[in-house]
Order: sequence, then C-alpha cells, then structure tokens
Amino acid sequence: MVCQVFLTREAEKRLLAIRDRRVRKLLYSRAMKLQNSPEQQGKPLVRKLAGFRSVRAVGQRYRIIYEIDGSRQEVWVVTLGIRKEGNRGDVYEIASKLGE
Repeated sequence: MVCQVFLTREAEKRLLAIRDRRVRKLLYSRAMKLQNSPEQQGKPLVRKLAGFRSVRAVGQRYRIIYEIDGSRQEVWVVTLGIRKEGNRGDVYEIASKLGE
C-alpha cells in the first residue's frame, strides 16, 4: 500500500526544535519512507498508545510515532523524538499525553 505522509503540528514543532540539521533531515527522510507499506514498518504500540506504531530512526536513538488511516491511504506522524525511558522528555511519554 502506498500512502501520503503528513506531520501533525506537534510533530513539525518537535522536528524543527532539533538543532542538528543533519539529524532533522534524517528524521524527515525516515518519516517520508513510511509512504511505502507503513504497516510493515515499525511495531504496533500497546496500552495508552494502542492504534499507533513506532519506528526507529537516526541510529536507533530516535522514534517516529505514527498512525495509519488505511481508508484514506494516509500516514500521520503524531510525534517524534529521542527515546529516554523514565524521563518525561521520552517520546512515548509525550505521545501518551497528546491523547489526553
């Protein structure tokens, strides 16, 4: 399945907040690769984030959290950022608060 990839305002904000242009470019490039078979990339998330998927990017440090709308063939990048388990800056912590 080929999809269009969109970034939410939150994802755009977090992407632009990354100071390193190289990392920013790599993250954006990885997000755009989700247009080809996004359901086969990343892993499905559970609990509070059920319905979303997560894919690793930029040397495994960063995560891109996205949602697939199969009926419209769209992929929505909800947020992205560094994985810091146990830290409130952790990308999964931020994503779980977006739905509240």
